[in-house]
Amino acid sequence: MLSRLASEFAAEIKNHDWSDAHVRTDRAGHDRARDSRKSRDLTPLTAEETNRVRVNVMWVVSQVLGHRDSNFNVVEFAAACGVTGLSPGELQSGLRQEDGIYAKPGSWNMGG
Repeated sequence: MLSRLASEFAAEIKNHDWSDAHVRTDRAGHDRARDSRKSRDLTPLTAEETNRVRVNVMWVVSQVLGHRDSNFNVVEFAAACGVTGLSPGELQSGLRQEDGIYAKPGSWNMGG
């Protein structure tokens, strides 16, 4: 079961429209369909490209959560974020960890 913090991060990641993340910065929870700006005229990422952005965001947040929470489960977190198409092994491979010990955020030092 995800911690409250992990659940809240996942909800924000899943809620955000990542399809135009390559051309603009957005507020939290951006949704192009509700946007009053001209972002609808921008060429959005494909569904596959959008998922890649979501995966990268999920991994960055997972690195911190895994370091802080010994019960963190990246597979469960990825699903809650709306990440699709990656096996459990692929999800694990995106994290800086050895034997379940996560590197300190911002470094390659395990468990420090």
